[in-house]
Amino acid sequence: MARIAFIGLGNMGSGMAANLARAGHDVRAFDLSAEALDRAQAAGCTAATSAIDAATGADTVVTMLPAGQHVASVCDTLFPVLPASALLIDCSTIDVVTARQVADAAATRGLTAVDAPVSGGIAAAAAGTLTFMVGGSQDAFTRAQPILAQMGKAVIHAGANGAGQAAKMCNNMILGATMLATCEAFALAEKLGLDAQAFYDIASVSSGQSWSMTTYCPVPGVGPTTPADNDYQGGFATALMLKDLRLAVAAAHGAGADIPMGSRAAERYEAFDAAGHGRLDFSAIIRTLRAKA
Repeated sequence: MARIAFIGLGNMGSGMAANLARAGHDVRAFDLSAEALDRAQAAGCTAATSAIDAATGADTVVTMLPAGQHVASVCDTLFPVLPASALLIDCSTIDVVTARQVADAAATRGLTAVDAPVSGGIAAAAAGTLTFMVGGSQDAFTRAQPILAQMGKAVIHAGANGAGQAAKMCNNMILGATMLATCEAFALAEKLGLDAQAFYDIASVSSGQSWSMTTYCPVPGVGPTTPADNDYQGGFATALMLKDLRLAVAAAHGAGADIPMGSRAAERYEAFDAAGHGRLDFSAIIRTLRAKA
């Protein structure tokens, strides 16, 4: 059993912390939301009064925070109270530069850090079936893997610090672009008089098959149950997809990479979010395509 500090109990973090508590760890959880703390306590965690309170004496610190500046700020606060043997696992989705800076700052204090962003969404966080993409040394990965495995179905070492974040943004750039293409195809099929179920039956077993088609179909009543069947509530919010696409675009600019499809996807989700749809699942963007059709 490990003493784990879990900082950040949002939609993803709450389920992740609960799974660590169920696995028998002593989880001291903290979030600025009193309601989130109550949920964590009900799930078997101990509610901490502050991030420092949660981290004092911890073997491992897991952070799940909104953006890079939050991760850097929390780590600056916590590093002085952590023992030199402590492991920092940041599961937030942030930029590569900040991930590497946090890891370097941890190393100067003798601490071990990995970036381990996730894929899978809220349901997978609650079910413990997330995929973790881990950046860090081999030794750091070996230490982090058993803890991450209690929150996910796959824990993959992507490379050195920052590689986990690079993998996450590239993966979600594919997701954003393929979802747009999938939505475009369904909208066009509808305009051409092709039944949505018939098109799904064909494309799902043909060269047009993708995760966006067969696992997360944007059309209600077609394929497995998805947020489309719940009026696009829940799932992966448009605002979060936009965040990931912005990170990818910024990283591409810094690396001199050409990402025309990723950039265009970012523009479309930017407009969808600006129109007030940031809380809807990202597949709801099909509504704009149908309107234009």
